[in-house]
Order: sequence, then C-alpha cells, then structure tokens
Amino acid sequence: MIRTMTTAVNTMNQLQHQIDIIGNNLSNSSTNGYKATGASFHEMLYQQFDNDKADTANRQSPAGIRYGVGAMLGATQMNWKVGSLQMTGRELDFALTEPKQYFTLIMPGADGDQTVYTRQGNFYVSPVEGGQLMLVNGDGYPVADSQGLPITFADNVKNYSMLPNGTLEVTHDDGAVDRIQMGVATFERPNLMSRLSATLFGLPENMAELGLTANDILTEMVGANRSQIGMENQKLESSNVNYEKEMTDLINVQRSYQFNARSVTLADQMLGLINNIR
Repeated sequence: MIRTMTTAVNTMNQLQHQIDIIGNNLSNSSTNGYKATGASFHEMLYQQFDNDKADTANRQSPAGIRYGVGAMLGATQMNWKVGSLQMTGRELDFALTEPKQYFTLIMPGADGDQTVYTRQGNFYVSPVEGGQLMLVNGDGYPVADSQGLPITFADNVKNYSMLPNGTLEVTHDDGAVDRIQMGVATFERPNLMSRLSATLFGLPENMAELGLTANDILTEMVGANRSQIGMENQKLESSNVNYEKEMTDLINVQRSYQFNARSVTLADQMLGLINNIR
C-alpha cells in the first residue's frame, strides 16, 4: 500500500508541473508574440521483484513482477509556429512573418547590457539627451539595429514606414529621411535558447560547457541574409496558443490528478482495514 501511495504521489507532483505549464499558456493567450509550451510524460524506472522462485511452471512472460514507480515530465517543447497577424494601423507595430526570426533588444542589467530577443513588435519612442528619440519596447528596453546598437534618431519625426528587408524609414519634418536596419536574428537551434520571460529569450549561460558559440545557436540577419527577413508594418503577431487544445489538456490532466489522488485514498483505506484486522 505504501508503494501505491508513493507511485501516485510521484505522478501527482509531475502533473502539477504540467498544470503550471498549461496555466502559463492560457494566461498568455492574448500576449503578442508569445509561443506556447507543450509537455510530454515518460514512465519512471521499474523495479523487478523475483518472488516466485518456487513456481516451476513454464511461462511465456518473464518471471517475477515489475513495479512501476510513477510517471515524470519528460520534456517540454516550444511551439515555434507563427501566430496569426492582427492589423493595428499603428506605425510602430511590426510583425515577423517567418518562424524563428526575432527582434534584437538590449536589456540593461547589474552585470552590464545583455542582448535578448523577442517577437513582440509593439515598439515606442522614448526621449533621450540631445533632442533624440530612442526606439524601445514596452518594457523600455532599447531596440537594436543590425550592428547591435540602440536605434536613435532626431525628435522632429513626421512619420514612420517599413521598407523591405526590415529597414525602418523615419521621415522628419524638414524632409530628411533616416533608413535604419532593424536588428533581426534567426534561431538555428531554438530549443537551446533560455526563456527569460513570456516573450523574451536569451542565449544559454552554459554555452562553453555545451561546446557551442552564439553563431552555432542563432544567425544575425545582416548583409545578404536580410533578404530572408519577413516583416510587416502596422500589424502584430498574436500568440500561437490554441485555447481549445489547452482546455482539453487541462481537463485530461485534472482527471489524471484526480485518479492518482483517489489511488492514495484507496491505499490509505486498505491500510486502515489491515490495521483493524491485526
């Protein structure tokens, strides 16, 4: 009975992790640029008990009994499919139409600036010194250009527009025009990226241990590579969370959790019966 309880509790603990993943997906179903996460389960190790040595009958099945010890969360996979595009009509809204392509941001930190990546393309302008404006995201992080530098321009802006290959065209009141190549990177090995928040990704901290460099994990879209950039203006990419699928998965996980909880209850009742018999 104790083994039954242990097996059920092991599984319940792992099911709780899947509930957390589903809840995170559902809570970000309306977050622009969010990528859903899926989970798969694996069986844990079995234990072999050879308790029938006196049984000499010929059997097709292996001798003994194999006890399972529950299931565990085997792996989590990111869904990298492009979400549907929403028309906003706003000049500083951008949507990437190619999978695994990400805008480049500069995130300040205690240990210095860190390059991070996002598909959430609703950008804004923030005034800086010298009568300049800086292009930033909703958290205030500077948007980087193709050279990895913050995008800045004079504050007498008339309008913004998007040219092919991810080039931002800024037209000023005096007729001057700035053309700035926005920083875009393509994840070649996206599953190695570290998820920093719902929409922000960074390079893994253990690249040296993995024997990898940044160029092995992603490709900066510069030079001839910029022709591969897919970007549309005045649109935003919706989350690719499938609400119906997530709700179905949630119901299945809750039923599995309820089944294992019931197993613990039954095992406890059987232990009570054995104690009463004694």
